[in-house]
Amino acid sequence: MMTSKQKAYIITGPTSGIGLATAMELAKYGTVILVGRNKEKLAQVQTAIEKNGQQAVSIVCDISDISSVRHAAKQILDLGLPIAGLLNNAGIMSRKARKSAQGWDLTYATNHLGPFALTEALAPHLPDGAHVLFVVSAIEDPERKPVKMMGFKGGRYISAEDSARGEWLAEGSKMAGMDAYSTSKQCILVAAMALARENPRLCINAVEPGITHGTNLGGEDTNAIIRYLFGKIFSLFPAVAQYKSTPEKTAKTITGILTDQSGKTGVYFDEKGRPMLGSKLAQDTGFQDRVVAETRALLTRV
Repeated sequence: MMTSKQKAYIITGPTSGIGLATAMELAKYGTVILVGRNKEKLAQVQTAIEKNGQQAVSIVCDISDISSVRHAAKQILDLGLPIAGLLNNAGIMSRKARKSAQGWDLTYATNHLGPFALTEALAPHLPDGAHVLFVVSAIEDPERKPVKMMGFKGGRYISAEDSARGEWLAEGSKMAGMDAYSTSKQCILVAAMALARENPRLCINAVEPGITHGTNLGGEDTNAIIRYLFGKIFSLFPAVAQYKSTPEKTAKTITGILTDQSGKTGVYFDEKGRPMLGSKLAQDTGFQDRVVAETRALLTRV
């Protein structure tokens, strides 16, 4: 069995919000492999970790660019470190439709295609019992109380091809970018559940981080609107405050899941680390398998 000092944990999006807080927390348990776009910000996080007498390695990667993701996976494997966990944390929420390096919808590529491709590249090389954890969002569930209160419509999946083009089911959310975000998060949630069934030797799970401020998901423009909407809901409906969290609280929950030795897999955890259920569609194993098959077919183009 690996000791904590021998273990290594990969984390995408580690330079701000939940990712940064988790990187600092995970560093207590082993070497942290920091995967992100900005070389300078990665260096800052790495330096902060090393100042605490802990270890970190930086890998520059644009998670929305599948070629970059596959190159990063090779770099990670070439390190030769015993990987105990992979945290797919990087994500965006953009109000403007933008394209990835492959010409695909940037939100869908960042939140679903990139994490999926990274996991596919690394999973065969992970030791038995290693963890793979996806940070998802309960906003994919149209029946969840905060989602209904805000007038969002949940995931609007048609197919992987349509999603890559930035096309979603009609009559979706009125807020620009929300259908892309909800659908991408639904897809990576169902992919996690399908991959857990496919790879029983690994512990593959998903976590809902709660309503967490300070994540910098979509830049100041999007975040200002989200803060306003949730602030209004919290003031009008105090019971919804149960879903609130902070990057630091979420980091402890995530670290607890990634270091757990009980062998749990195929579990969707809430912001407090308790099992929860996704939308009815997300629970459908047929839908889960369909999304995975269509995602794989799309990624064969790269």
